[in-house]
Amino acid sequence: MATPDFIQDIRALAGHQLLLLPGVSAIVFDDEGRVLLGRRADNGKWSTIGGIPEPGEEPAHTAVREVYEETGVRCVAERVVLVEAGKSTITYPNGDQCQFMDITFRCRATGGEARVNDEESLEVGWFAMDALPKLSEFALFRIKQAQSDSPTWFQPSTGL
Repeated sequence: MATPDFIQDIRALAGHQLLLLPGVSAIVFDDEGRVLLGRRADNGKWSTIGGIPEPGEEPAHTAVREVYEETGVRCVAERVVLVEAGKSTITYPNGDQCQFMDITFRCRATGGEARVNDEESLEVGWFAMDALPKLSEFALFRIKQAQSDSPTWFQPSTGL
């Protein structure tokens, strides 16, 4: 994902130290039950669509905006699928470190044509559930949760 200007401003002061950042993922289904995926330009791997909210932006709006910006598909956010803190630190090639607090939304496509719509993706496309490309556990878990009617997933507290 492209680094938003406000994160670049923080990095100018914080350097490469670990930052906990908000993240939003969108699991978008069409009327045929296919899921929208993008092949990322930064690592060449297929994944779900997502990004970082702008200051003051509601997470559901972030999901809808990121889907359109990256794929040209219009959608509506239907429900929160999961909320999860990053399990590991991501270190980018420039040395920046971060963990993401991810909110994942199940979304329904409402229009547009799937296409590469910005520099963040190499390819985008709709995939039947029995024909998914190789995906990370991160993406597979979110797709599975979005398909189910289970309540919003979160890691239960172990108490204090």
